[in-house]
Amino acid sequence: MPTSSIGLPAATRRDQIISIVGERGFAKVTQLSQHFGVSEVTVRADLDLLAQANAVQRVHGGAVAAQHSRGLEHPFEQSMLAAADEKSRIGRAAAALIESDQAVVLDVGTTTTAIALAMLERDDLHNVVVITNALNIAVALESAIPRFTVVVTGGTLRPLQHSLVDPLAGVVLDRIRADLAFVGCSGVDSIAGITNVNLPEADVKRRMLAAAARSVVVADSTKLGITQLSRVAPIESIDTLITGDEADSGQLERLRATGLRIILAGTDQAAPRR
Repeated sequence: MPTSSIGLPAATRRDQIISIVGERGFAKVTQLSQHFGVSEVTVRADLDLLAQANAVQRVHGGAVAAQHSRGLEHPFEQSMLAAADEKSRIGRAAAALIESDQAVVLDVGTTTTAIALAMLERDDLHNVVVITNALNIAVALESAIPRFTVVVTGGTLRPLQHSLVDPLAGVVLDRIRADLAFVGCSGVDSIAGITNVNLPEADVKRRMLAAAARSVVVADSTKLGITQLSRVAPIESIDTLITGDEADSGQLERLRATGLRIILAGTDQAAPRR
């Protein structure tokens, strides 16, 4: 704990909290408490005030960088730090929907990566074909071959997200019919629908949804109520949304009013709330 961070005036401490959250993408209450030498109660009060000012966004256990800056895309490794526990729970809830002998499309992203890791934990899954445009997911699933067959879409590499996009990314997707497509996003809104922060990946997401019999959007609770630049799909075209039980009740009510099925991934993974 840096001594220079102890005993700071509240305003200075809050300015530094904004910088830390902005640099890391996510900061825990416990980490900030230790860093500044103040109680967790004080940190929570700081975060609440900063959230009210839209300087950060409150999530369970801490805060993430505010999403009011449209078009801001964080590197994959930075996004992995944000809402990590919630994403793991979402991944397990999503993996529970997969059955042996199915073909599954896995989109790029940190939450879909959590699905891939949860799939590896399921020894009962056999003869599953996974089609992905994420290089890190393909590598992660390599250890499950031949239990899984892994198909990579091909295309142009975007190093920020380890993703493959057009040209050529859609060639495989246009020739398959999968049972399930798990797609991530940057925003879920009852009116704007499913949106994403960048255009190239949004195009691939649309093709993924069109290639599957069932479409599942996975998004941590900070994405609800957010609208980004590129529209992926209207809410009405999505079968299921899986998010964390930290999600705002008002946002959930508005989404459910559209007829969307919602699975809330809580601590009890054996019985996810719907």
